[in-house]
Amino acid sequence: METKPVITCLKTLLIVYSFVFWITGAILLAVGVWGKLMLGPYISLIADNSTNAPYVLIGTGTVIIVFGLFGCFATCRGSPWMLKLYAMFLSLVFLAELVAGISGFVFRHEIKGTFRRTYTDAVLNYNADDEASQAVDNLQHKLRCCGVYNYTSWFASVYYPSNGIPVSCCFNSSDCNPEDLRNATIAPSKVYHQGCFELVTSFMETNMAIIAGVTFGIAFSQLIGMLLACCLSRIITANQYEMV
Repeated sequence: METKPVITCLKTLLIVYSFVFWITGAILLAVGVWGKLMLGPYISLIADNSTNAPYVLIGTGTVIIVFGLFGCFATCRGSPWMLKLYAMFLSLVFLAELVAGISGFVFRHEIKGTFRRTYTDAVLNYNADDEASQAVDNLQHKLRCCGVYNYTSWFASVYYPSNGIPVSCCFNSSDCNPEDLRNATIAPSKVYHQGCFELVTSFMETNMAIIAGVTFGIAFSQLIGMLLACCLSRIITANQYEMV
């Protein structure tokens, strides 16, 4: 078998792979920016403190974009040491994604516990004005739920004595008034009965296997890039091939 056609084939495959890898980085970067701009309040309900998850995605996406371009450049140049460096980076990405996927799946119950604790705190200290309170309102309105476990969660909040249950719990906001929402007898007929915690955690449980599968799939795809980069580097080194 001639060496040059093999090298050309490997280069083509690695360039295609690097382009797909670059697209993955661009998607992570876009998701990170979107998460920071649009999901900041919701993320604060899941984490005890301000989470750096959006920044991690932005940073990871940026690094992948840079190394994706580096992979294309190394492939076109046919530089063995560049290809080895690219393979090393892919191995680090593989290990990081593998650890992240396993950690998320193993510690999913801790994530649920943290969400229960932070969401309960947001409900108890609700004031209708701060970021956490607005996130609670949006969550209740969009998911059509009320309180942590049900509408009775609001009875212990600092907001309830003077304002009652928030309007975001109502079936029809135009049919809710503060007097009715402060009345423990009338309010149940005007608000959602299902708690938000159950809806959110059910969604997490239902989709955790899918999320884990996608994560592991992306992680193991790095092995393809590693294999291509190592094979190309080895063949070029063995045959002292140079791109003119």
